Amino acid sequence: MKEITDRPTFELTPGSELRNWQGRKEWFFNRDDTDRYEQYYEGPYKRQEVWQKRTLEQLIKKDARVKTLLEFGCGTTRFTRWWHEIGIEATGGDISPFMLAQGRQLFGGDLVMADSHHMPFKDHTFDALAFVTTFEYYQNPVQVIREAVRVGKYGIVFGMMNRNTPKLIRRKVQQAIGRNNYYVTATFYTPKTLQALIREALPDRDYTISWNATGLPKWFPTQQWRVPYGDFFGLHVKLNDV
Repeated sequence: MKEITDRPTFELTPGSELRNWQGRKEWFFNRDDTDRYEQYYEGPYKRQEVWQKRTLEQLIKKDARVKTLLEFGCGTTRFTRWWHEIGIEATGGDISPFMLAQGRQLFGGDLVMADSHHMPFKDHTFDALAFVTTFEYYQNPVQVIREAVRVGKYGIVFGMMNRNTPKLIRRKVQQAIGRNNYYVTATFYTPKTLQALIREALPDRDYTISWNATGLPKWFPTQQWRVPYGDFFGLHVKLNDV
């Protein structure tokens, strides 16, 4: 287990309060939603998951320095397990005890329950940080990016739900009629808006950014491109000044 610092601990209280984080109700504190998470990936999301993983692997493998990785917002460890499959030693972190309880049953590696705004690890504990469809839920994303480069020595890889998607209207309708709790508190980014946040968070760092979009319709002639449109994009921040 990676060494944890004496940073503040975060107590989770029982009952209805457990459904709240950052002053609002979140789906990942609701057992009705978290219990369906793995089923969702095994069902209608399966084909998209294949392309998401392919996109993220292409990005992270460009930096041969990355051998260890901390995935925050790991949930049920769906992607945490996969990092190991491609040769990266991964640890998972999440704020939700319900998600981590499932992850413990599915993943044999290290897991930690903590808030991504205050990661309980020493500087440069890992080679990289990963956020896969979780960064969209942070109310202080600049602070999270700064924490990520503190703990992850060589950079960050993001897997993001893209705002530039034909499905945006459908997402909004689902939110409005209560058909999809996963999107209610999410902030959708584009490669451009995410890069603006990174510039704000890391004004004095030397880094290189690369990205690719995927999540395109099955009938489309390509499933991955350097155009900022599609349901999902991966973005890698490679730190050069270390």
